[in-house]
Amino acid sequence: MHRTEVGRLKLLRALEVLDTAAEPVFDRITRLLATTLEVPIALISLVDSDRQWFKSRVGMDVRQTPRDISFCTIAIEQERTMVVLDALSDPRFSSSSLVTSNPRIRFYAGTPIRSIEGYALGTLCAMDCKARIFSDESRQILEDFAGLVSREFQMREAALLSRSHITHSAAAFAASEARLKTAFALAPTGIAAVAANGRFLSLNSAFCSIVGYEADELMTLSFQDITHPDDLDSDLNLLRQLNRGEIDRYQLEKRYRHKDGSSVWVDLHVAKLLSVDGDLEYYIATVQNIQRRKETEASLQALRHSLEQRVEERTAELLRANEMLSHTMLQRLHADRELRQREAELSAVLEHASDAYVSIDESGAIRAWNRMAETTFGWSRDEALGQSFENLVIPVAMREVHLAGWRRYLATGDDEALRQRLEISAVRRDGMVFPVEVRISPVEIDGQRFFSVFLHDITERKAMAERREKEALTDTLTGLPNRRSLLEYLPNAMARARRIGVPLGVLFLDLDGFKAVNDTFGHEIGDLLLQIVAEKLKTGLRETDAVFRLAGDEFTAVVEGQFGGTQDAEQLAHKLIQLINEPVLIGAATVQVGVSIGIAVYQRDDPRTATQLLREADSRMYEAKQAGKGRFASQQR
Repeated sequence: MHRTEVGRLKLLRALEVLDTAAEPVFDRITRLLATTLEVPIALISLVDSDRQWFKSRVGMDVRQTPRDISFCTIAIEQERTMVVLDALSDPRFSSSSLVTSNPRIRFYAGTPIRSIEGYALGTLCAMDCKARIFSDESRQILEDFAGLVSREFQMREAALLSRSHITHSAAAFAASEARLKTAFALAPTGIAAVAANGRFLSLNSAFCSIVGYEADELMTLSFQDITHPDDLDSDLNLLRQLNRGEIDRYQLEKRYRHKDGSSVWVDLHVAKLLSVDGDLEYYIATVQNIQRRKETEASLQALRHSLEQRVEERTAELLRANEMLSHTMLQRLHADRELRQREAELSAVLEHASDAYVSIDESGAIRAWNRMAETTFGWSRDEALGQSFENLVIPVAMREVHLAGWRRYLATGDDEALRQRLEISAVRRDGMVFPVEVRISPVEIDGQRFFSVFLHDITERKAMAERREKEALTDTLTGLPNRRSLLEYLPNAMARARRIGVPLGVLFLDLDGFKAVNDTFGHEIGDLLLQIVAEKLKTGLRETDAVFRLAGDEFTAVVEGQFGGTQDAEQLAHKLIQLINEPVLIGAATVQVGVSIGIAVYQRDDPRTATQLLREADSRMYEAKQAGKGRFASQQR
């Protein structure tokens, strides 16, 4: 038997879930899946050594089938969802008794249910007795529900691991305590400890960021003070049920009042922490900002009602973290058991963090390297551990600067840079250099300093900013630089003219008869004409010259380099008037416009500013218009 299969079966049996009674947490998912995808059969199937056993089933009478005839046996070997649109046409399944006899399966879609380490324990599958099409939206829904089932099993797996390790030393406990505090402080999820009267006892920076208050401000408030009045009764009612023992935890989507007066939607999970005597010590609340999701759901309200349970279950990962944290605090007197649970929690949070996480010691040697670090930098965990951080992450050209700053921090203890979000360059395994945002947090354990480093790839964010800047300088209709681009370009061109001692010309162009084209043929023809005029201007100018569209039918050309002054500018204006005056065929319409041009020439010792130069060219253009259009006017020579 393959080693992976041995490990998978060992974990499946250790979870003690085979041949157990039905559970609402799984049955809700299969019912919702069958309803949402409109299929008669939905199963949570666990693949044992010689059978598949159904933990939850909708539309299937039997509890198990032989493994050798099952679809799920093949599905668990896939990376993602396996879809069989028509089993009779698929040679893998056409002779299976599940296809040729009851339940006569024709359609099958199954997504693997995975453990923390990636073992495929089974599948969440949807089946039909007739062939059907499976859309990308349906595939996403199936994978979302499968993710919820996987997280439920992962939560139980984490609990199993917690129970199996209880013998660590007190020194290890202190190290875990320090790492947990770091994870608490840097966790992207808001976490707070709340007293029985609603006052905040402790909270992390993510919670402060969600509601907009500083930590010391929140310590003077209660959760009632910052809860939206319309949502307070619901929160208090659930809290009373929790205190009476009717529920052991609760989850609520509600609104906080942000410090700036706005409302922010959050997903709140609350559990109570009891003393060894059974008395309430405080509540543990975890909060995730769901404002953006709520805004999206506002346009999908009908679907929102049909998938409320799905939304609740999608937060199962946060609930698991809350349960593990609550259990850890509840068992403070049982140090060894608490240690293992906290280490499992910390490992899960860091391993599945959306940022690359690296832990290094004072020498810069890598001690931890999560999955996102593997994805971001291309080095596996085994390859990275023990290696130098700067050799794997910092580009060669910047390593000396990095090492100098690192030595300065170790010598002085000045952590000003460590307490900031920094943008630095990093390098992938293939040699590609890319920008990252980095946060570093030092932790001291038994006199030794370690450093938690979170790195986030901001390549896409940088590229988006550059695209937005480029779009802000370009006219969307013609593709020419716009007015803002001209106002940035012209002062630099004037500086070049002063430096090399040659004149610079500014031609202000306004089309004659363009309004008549719009009125006669419509704005669509008018827009196409503006695009043709833009191309004519580009072909009529040299590569060293620049043309801009200001607005409407106004254009400006900046002529520099080998330019002799007013006479050359007038010759160019005459050329452009002839070029633009030529009729053009747009569709079935023959369209003709003229152009009036104003000329301003800038000399080396000219005191005028760019704005004054443009105003001069604009004024000359109006002189040309008043003189009869289709001509140019220039300043006195």
